[in-house]
Amino acid sequence: MAKYPLVRERLRAAGLLRDGDEIVPDEAARDDLARVHTADYLDRLYGDGLTAAEVRALGVPWTPRLLRRSRLAVQGTLLAARAALTEGVAGNLAGGTHHAFADHGEGFCVLNDVAVAIRRLQAEGEVRRALIVDLDVHQGNGTAAIFEGDDTVRTFSMHGERNYPARKMRSTIDVGLPDGTDDEAYLAALDAHLPQLTAGFTPDLVFYLAGVDVVAGDRYGRFALTDAGLRARERRVLGWARGAGLPLVITLAGGYAATAERTAALHAVVFEEAAR
Repeated sequence: MAKYPLVRERLRAAGLLRDGDEIVPDEAARDDLARVHTADYLDRLYGDGLTAAEVRALGVPWTPRLLRRSRLAVQGTLLAARAALTEGVAGNLAGGTHHAFADHGEGFCVLNDVAVAIRRLQAEGEVRRALIVDLDVHQGNGTAAIFEGDDTVRTFSMHGERNYPARKMRSTIDVGLPDGTDDEAYLAALDAHLPQLTAGFTPDLVFYLAGVDVVAGDRYGRFALTDAGLRARERRVLGWARGAGLPLVITLAGGYAATAERTAALHAVVFEEAAR
């Protein structure tokens, strides 16, 4: 959790985040969460808490503070999406909780922020079609399951084939890469697939899960990207969206480097490149 304030502090120190650039969210409304999550799951979250099995799958203890924090992150992604529709690019200094399913949480993810934001914007008529570009090292299984069979949302996940989760869901486009994938192989795969994402599909908004657990040394990553490779990835994704005239929302997703400071420095790269 320590990485989140450190990302903000780093961006402020670099002059990339000024007072007028920040929008502070309230907690997402339960009605909005219910656009994605089941009533039974929300009842447990808002009530006596999760079962022991659900807590094991989630990987963190349930507390009322965790629910509040998760609701704030969801609303942050929604606000960033609204800003991106106006400004072209915006980000949430949290979010990317792609392991949250409609009826349960997994892998540190309680609520699926991107899915809730999409459903709210679709209900308002602000967005008809959305594209999710998920480059966290772990497949966005919850997101894939939520939108499977929905032709208004295209999901793309490029991840470690043998990494968590053991049971993968079906994204619109899945690209599984082997352990030890380096800069060259990773960027080649990205270059091969980015142009395909809008083939026969024109999104109104792109959500980018910019996980930094692809970098060598990550506790859960098992890839071998360098810092330069990560920066090249961000330039490619941001440049591709800008070139296509697609508004883009950045969320942090995963990152588990040796220290919180190192993790925050890696997360800051996408915002540095967005500003550039």
